[in-house]
Amino acid sequence: SAKLGRQELAYGDERLLGAFDWNNLGRVFDAAKLRFENEKLWVDAFTGRVVLADDHQLNMPNDYDWFSGVYASTRALCPVQETQLFFLARNTELQSPAANAGGAPNAGGPAARDIYTVALRVKSLPGKLGPWDYSAELAGQFGRFRETAGAQAGRNLDHEAFAAHAGGGYTCKNCWGTPRVGLEYNFASGDSDPTDGRHTTFENLFPTNHKFYGYMDLASWQNLHNPRLTLSLKPDKKFTVTADYHLFWLADTHDNFYTVAGARRGGVGATAGKGYGINAGNDSFVGSEIDLVATYTIKPYATAQLGYGHFFVGKYVDQTFAAAGFGSTDADYVYAQVVLNF
Repeated sequence: SAKLGRQELAYGDERLLGAFDWNNLGRVFDAAKLRFENEKLWVDAFTGRVVLADDHQLNMPNDYDWFSGVYASTRALCPVQETQLFFLARNTELQSPAANAGGAPNAGGPAARDIYTVALRVKSLPGKLGPWDYSAELAGQFGRFRETAGAQAGRNLDHEAFAAHAGGGYTCKNCWGTPRVGLEYNFASGDSDPTDGRHTTFENLFPTNHKFYGYMDLASWQNLHNPRLTLSLKPDKKFTVTADYHLFWLADTHDNFYTVAGARRGGVGATAGKGYGINAGNDSFVGSEIDLVATYTIKPYATAQLGYGHFFVGKYVDQTFAAAGFGSTDADYVYAQVVLNF
């Protein structure tokens, strides 16, 4: 089969490529996609350009930012799991900083880069292991990255990076509420030396990060150590309650603490140049986060959700702003939403 035109590209758990439907404006591509499928496997091959939001104008793709891939999936290789192998390529031209349509809210575009990702993902199939489940994803990257800041600004650097995810859980199907407890660990490499001619920070590409690294959206799959404990309970077939606890460390304090969008976190306003940035002498512990989410299915096409998050400031944040003459404090986050599917 073939699909041409404006479309979502979402694969696996969306750690590297997703629709980002948590955002007010989801992510789409102007792309061409071919699929081969039989009873044993399917393989997608695609190429396209991410579409940019341009307020009051027709949204157009970034002509300088091409994204391509081959994604294969099978259940025949191992009968208890989905096994997926994929290759992704992001090729952004040097002209990219001037690529966006005039007035676009995300004008500026990404820095020039040719980044190639080879990855393996496995996930257990529902019910195949009784009450147990597991998932894992390994990704390695190579290519080039044009640095735009710091001591290597303007240089084309060799890009070498990797990331890993591993998790598992147990569901007590005969217990009241069908409780599940899960534990996972997420890692993504950082850059240990910003002057050595290499770029070793993992490139998160086009993910839906909201699902994985805390609902407060403070981190991405870059320069990160992130253990996560998950508990869920279903008191009623329409009602689910989940609780997550996250711990965050920087993989390397010689690199930045990255935002959920993959940008280097820097000071703004009065803190510009004094707060976030590279703080190599700081403790690597950024903090911890607890998230509580209640979801109720009103109708098959409508769900309501209430969420609360609290971030406990760690030593890295305390030391960063103490050195700049500013204080730091914990943060709270509350949201309520209704989702209609049609």
